[in-house]
Amino acid sequence: MRKGAITREAILKALDECDRLGRPAFLDAYGFKEAQSYLLLHDGREYDSKAIAGVAHKYTEGRPLAADEFSGGRGHAVAWLKREGFQIRLIRNPDWSRDEVILACDLVMKNEWKGMDASDPRVQDLSRLLQVLPDHQNAPRSETFRNPNGVGRKTFDIATQHPEYAGKPTNGGATDRAVLAEFLARPAEMSAAAQRIREALETGSFQNLPPAADDELDEYSAPEGRLLLRRHVARERHRKLRQKKIESVLRQGLRLACEVCEFDFEAVYGDRGAGYIECHHVVPLHVAGEGRTKLSDLALICSNCHRMIHRKAPWPTPVELHGLIRNRRPNEGWDAGVLHSHPSPQ
Repeated sequence: MRKGAITREAILKALDECDRLGRPAFLDAYGFKEAQSYLLLHDGREYDSKAIAGVAHKYTEGRPLAADEFSGGRGHAVAWLKREGFQIRLIRNPDWSRDEVILACDLVMKNEWKGMDASDPRVQDLSRLLQVLPDHQNAPRSETFRNPNGVGRKTFDIATQHPEYAGKPTNGGATDRAVLAEFLARPAEMSAAAQRIREALETGSFQNLPPAADDELDEYSAPEGRLLLRRHVARERHRKLRQKKIESVLRQGLRLACEVCEFDFEAVYGDRGAGYIECHHVVPLHVAGEGRTKLSDLALICSNCHRMIHRKAPWPTPVELHGLIRNRRPNEGWDAGVLHSHPSPQ
């Protein structure tokens, strides 16, 4: 058999056969899998380029090429199809985000750190959820995006990275290993974070979050994922809620000062600093659910202390950060004005 000796007419016959049988039956009949890299475009429809090229050989060479006899890439199938004037589209689903891996890792942990097949109802349910996750809404994606086969493969990527796995690991990435390490170190918290992500996806609450720049979120250390972090930041910046917290402090006759270091913007900056302070949502990401934020969930802190809380996970509470400052200088007073000589605006 001459590999690649296919004509345009043979390719059109293969396309017609695929249309008649339907994609799943066509692939199954000839032993091909769904395309992972390239699609053939014809008359407004997409086809699995490798399968079409392989079956086209039946109409020119007497039998189809088997999937293991050639590659679906530029060296074989893509080159043959392009030679006959067909349009090929490169597809590459976006990399898995931390939030997606958290959900998959939680599934693997609950399955006793074993990978799961695409036919498992839990894998199919996660596939459905990942379809609506807002991480990749504007990114190009193929028909195979986070389908049960892909989700099942990801569970094995995670399971085979587990330190107690005795076999050869599959092609897991750095995010898989990082999230797995977090689950092994803090299983209850990470599982709770996964549950919060699930709940928000089920209710659609992530869809209404205000946008946050990636470079800004990079300053926050949040192993629980970016979606919970975006919700956390949105709550901290809710203007009306922040104002209510400030008013509640002033009504009690208290000074508007940082709850960590007692820095007072008005005392240092005069009228320019009057009424200014930042708001921190003290409830951990993996605990904060869909309920309304209470004033008791918020702390008023200065810009520097706020950044120090978010800088490294797990985040300390304002009380814990206050203790850290005191322990650094146990035998002398410390000047809040000196510590915060360059507060940054919110």
